[in-house]
Parts: sequence; structure tokens; C-alpha cells
Amino acid sequence: MRSVCSILALVLALPGCTQRTAEDPRPQQAGQPLDPVSTAGRIAAMRGQAVLGDQEGLRKNMESLQDDMRRSMKLADGSRPIDHEQARAAVRVVEGVRSVAWIDRANLLAIVDRNERRSYETIDAICLALEPLGDTLAVVVNVQSGAATNGDELEVLSRNCQLAPGDRALLQARRRIDVIDPAIRAQHKAAQTDPKLQNRRQEQEESMRILEQTTPEM
Repeated sequence: MRSVCSILALVLALPGCTQRTAEDPRPQQAGQPLDPVSTAGRIAAMRGQAVLGDQEGLRKNMESLQDDMRRSMKLADGSRPIDHEQARAAVRVVEGVRSVAWIDRANLLAIVDRNERRSYETIDAICLALEPLGDTLAVVVNVQSGAATNGDELEVLSRNCQLAPGDRALLQARRRIDVIDPAIRAQHKAAQTDPKLQNRRQEQEESMRILEQTTPEM
């Protein structure tokens, strides 16, 4: 059952009512279809405000409706850019983050202190720290482990703050952060475990051993 606050928010668009609670500390989500119930409630409220001459309330509801449509289209709000230096300061205090740098206008790279912190949970924490600074739909967070000892652990985990892994905001370019392409790493790993290739490698090693043993020293 919807809470009283959420019902009033749908019908009257009361300020201060929010769909996210303290028990659900997830970043904002974009790319979802418009909620027909919420949209209908907002339009009804706008009609009532127009009849009553509530220009301020009508303006706020129109802006909210436009914002909902923009987020549904996965279009970042250009009027709310995130300041890069403020973002670095905010992310540095996230647990486990060792260093922070901007690769370009959209991509933020965070180095974490342990392999276990190279996770989507860490990305969520970083995105939540950035939300008060502007529209995080314009930000792709990239997390890399500073304790990596092999190629798999060194792989960069990336995600747009408000979208599913692999998705990007409208007009947001995709950028490969990994030094080694994950596809090449996967091919190499598959080759290491292929029985045919292992047998061939063993045959080559055995041939080299026999050649060394039968070749006289000069």
C-alpha cells in the first residue's frame, strides 16, 4: 500500500515527499518509463493549479514533468553539471577509496584499497556522494583495485551512476578504460584451459627437451 506522503505527492506534488527512503540508499535511477499514475496525478494537479491561478505550483509541476521525461530518455541535465574538484573531494571520503581522478568530462576513476571493494556497491556509494553536487546521469564511475596482482583483478568495473551496467546516457560516448581489452583477456584465459592447446604445448616442450638432449655441444 502506498504511503500517505506518496499518494499526496502524486496528486498534489507536495514538496518534501520523495520516492526514496532512508532504508533504500540506492542512487537515483534513470531510463525507466514514465509512471502513468504519477504522470496523471501531476497533470491533474497542474490543471487545478491553472484554474486556481497558482503560477508557482504550476511552474514547479511543469519542471518536474519535464525532468521526468528527460530522465526517462536518459538525457543528462546540462543545467546541473558536477564540479570536478568538489566531486573528487566528496569521493575521497568514501570508504575504501584510495585516490580519485577524472579521465575526461564524464569518466571518474577511483582506485580502491582492496580487490573486494572493486564492486557495484562501491560505485553506488560513490554515486550517492556525488548526488548533492549535480546530475549524476552525466557521470560514469570506473573502479579499479590498487591491490591487484593479476589481469582479472586489474580489470576496471564501470557503470553510469543512474543506469544498468553497460548502458550509457543519451549522447554519452563509450570509453574503454582497461589497458587490456576484456575480450582479449577472456580469449587468453580460454586458451590456457583448452586441453588441445595444453597437449600441443606439452608436445612442443617434450620435442625441445629431446632436441636439447640429442644435440651435441659445440
